[in-house]
Amino acid sequence: MNKYILAHDLGTSGNKATLFDTDGNLIKSTVYSYDLITGDNNSAEQRADDWWKAFCETSKALVSKIDKKDVIAVSFSGQMMGCLCVDKEGNPLHNALIWADMRSTVQAEYIKRNIDADTYYNITGHRISASDSITKLMWIRDNLPAVYKNTYKVLNAKDYIIYKLTNMFVTEPSDASSTCLLDLNTLTWSDEIVKVSGLDKSKLPDILRSIDVVGGVTKEAADLTGLLAGTPVVCGGGDGCCAAVGTGVVKEGIANCCLGTSSWISLASQKAVCDKDMAVFNFAHIVPGYIMPCGTMQTGGGALSWAVNALYGGLEGCEEFSKNDIYASVGKEVSASEAGAKNLLFLPYLIGERSPRWNDKAKGSFVGLTLNHTRGDMLRAVMEGVGYNLDIILKTFKNSGNDIDELILIGGGARNKIWQEILCNIFEVPVLVPNYLEEATSMGAAITAGVGVGAFKDFDVVNKFIKINQENKPHFEAKEKYTIMKELFDESYYSLNKIFDEL
Repeated sequence: MNKYILAHDLGTSGNKATLFDTDGNLIKSTVYSYDLITGDNNSAEQRADDWWKAFCETSKALVSKIDKKDVIAVSFSGQMMGCLCVDKEGNPLHNALIWADMRSTVQAEYIKRNIDADTYYNITGHRISASDSITKLMWIRDNLPAVYKNTYKVLNAKDYIIYKLTNMFVTEPSDASSTCLLDLNTLTWSDEIVKVSGLDKSKLPDILRSIDVVGGVTKEAADLTGLLAGTPVVCGGGDGCCAAVGTGVVKEGIANCCLGTSSWISLASQKAVCDKDMAVFNFAHIVPGYIMPCGTMQTGGGALSWAVNALYGGLEGCEEFSKNDIYASVGKEVSASEAGAKNLLFLPYLIGERSPRWNDKAKGSFVGLTLNHTRGDMLRAVMEGVGYNLDIILKTFKNSGNDIDELILIGGGARNKIWQEILCNIFEVPVLVPNYLEEATSMGAAITAGVGVGAFKDFDVVNKFIKINQENKPHFEAKEKYTIMKELFDESYYSLNKIFDEL
């Protein structure tokens, strides 16, 4: 008889619920969208009740198709770096400030003045930033004192749903590390960082392991969700960390790269990568005993989408192209261009940059454009520029002692065969493309749940869930060209830095 795991991915635009069986098959999924509330002060909020409604509706939709007794666990992947203040009864006291909320710049500057940046980085694994939970909670304290005073615990998105299911206020290391109040070296709340922030440590929830069973679904929650009372609820983890699990990044030697609108590379390591330039950041991994170093660039797939729209826009009426085959045409034109795009470079900093540059004033740029360049050359330069930027992140990991034998590629951009090959040659490691490109976070949550309830021996079970559909191996004849172009890419960025500032 089939047994099932219910995984929920609480994202920015909605909650995706996915039902997996214990053989690693995706049975069914459904999505419930909710609103993002933005304001002029760089605020980005969501209603926690919307998260709960989304959970209830999607759970009922999936569980109604099976015998609820066969659901052996529920777990989560959730958006990170949030701040939801609740009272002793778990009632939200204010809308949740989500990861995109950047209004707490004053609080971030306060931290910068009161602790050495290197000390902060070596404790938390992160740069000081207004995007993290620590500054968001400080902002609430400073601007909404009544909310702060009545706050019993501060939770992230999935932690709130766990409370609604079990009446337990808990978090786990991956989400805790996204608050920047966690000491990555001990996986406990940092007394030093708490002291610098001036926050009340008692408002932070208890930390369990990602694989721990928090408790069973209560009778009240069962009535609202369609789940069986007593169904085990496993902590799960933050979305980026779940994506790592769902792509097989559960031991050293494997990295993953997500080519979404933004793009990142992460890996599993037994220690944090704290490089002198602070080019990358670190989360606690879902897999006990590991850290997940990560580097995220702002526009990966987004840069290619911009280029396609800019260079192919208005062509829908032309006989040469139809809207449905634009990307097929892109592939043909890029394939006709040689490695290095005829000495054309593209800096993919269309909305500034996070890792590895950490420069919000950086701009996108073509460097070396001539009358001899074709549209295919320009598109290839965009793909290569994203690759050069990601390669800086990859080199940071390698220079810190992390050997990377292969890289798993996911996200919408992973469907692009020529981009797979370009990245493989730039990275100089095999690039593998799995059968599921958009399901990694949900899959990671399901695997975590299965390990937590003992259905799976360990995280190596991921090999039952994913199958490799495409394997790309480096063509070393391109190595010499890309070595030169990567150096010129770096030189171009630093040469244009002053101009970026003035622009």
